[in-house]
Amino acid sequence: MPEGKIIKALSGFYYVKNEEGITQCRGRGIFRLNKVTPLVGDQVVFQAENKREGYLMEVAGRKNDLIRPPIANVDQAILVFSAIQPNFNPLLLDRFLVLIESKRILPIICISKIDIITVEERASIEQFASQYRDVGYDVLLTSTDDQQTIDLLLPYFENKLTVFAGQSGVGKSSILQTLRPDLVIKTDEISTHLGRGKHTTRHVELIEIGNGLVADTPGFSSLEFSELEVTDLSNCFPEMRRIHEECKFRGCTHLSEPKCAVKKALDEGSIMEYRYENYLEFLQEIKDRKPRY
Repeated sequence: MPEGKIIKALSGFYYVKNEEGITQCRGRGIFRLNKVTPLVGDQVVFQAENKREGYLMEVAGRKNDLIRPPIANVDQAILVFSAIQPNFNPLLLDRFLVLIESKRILPIICISKIDIITVEERASIEQFASQYRDVGYDVLLTSTDDQQTIDLLLPYFENKLTVFAGQSGVGKSSILQTLRPDLVIKTDEISTHLGRGKHTTRHVELIEIGNGLVADTPGFSSLEFSELEVTDLSNCFPEMRRIHEECKFRGCTHLSEPKCAVKKALDEGSIMEYRYENYLEFLQEIKDRKPRY
């Protein structure tokens, strides 16, 4: 039976890209019985009744999956945050980074709208970019009015499945439209009353860009750390992950334990104070989480 990758899921149909083109498939009833939900990005085996229609027969194992947005086997996430309108928010960025790191997906930071900021604002953004690069992240500064800055993204897509994510209104769809002008992607203006954009993307679909597949997603409808435990959190901060084994106590939470390598690095300035403060906020959030039964 033929194999392929689900590139779109809509209204109970799964669109599978394969050697013959794209086949519209329905899921087998056994998937529901076994509580298996096929996701965009899944490698599947399907049975084709003809060149256009068929049924999913088997879903291959996944290396990761996201439930909101629903997508599987993601290689990397381009996190788009605007320099302004809405203002750059390192706390929210760190929340996204932790969620992406927890799924073992490579994050890439893209700061948009750099063409409409002042010289002073540009200096602040450059400082943030430098600090996140020091942590180990790739950071790109972009403007949809400057094609060269957008083209910097193209090499990242090569043979990868990439998720675009970030706060609503930061220009994710506009960046995709600049990369692929033939795409018809609905974009809305920022709501000046709320200071945020309207959700314009309604379903997950993989599109071809730069010899890779890119998902324009509806965004993360949940940014809660529902699957993270206290002992997992510091592994989602690369600067802590690199040195946590140097802590005296195994399972150190980097709060008040003696001979903590993270606290030492904080005192020495090699860990940014705001990143550590965000870590503490997330840690408390996980501790306060209601138990699941």
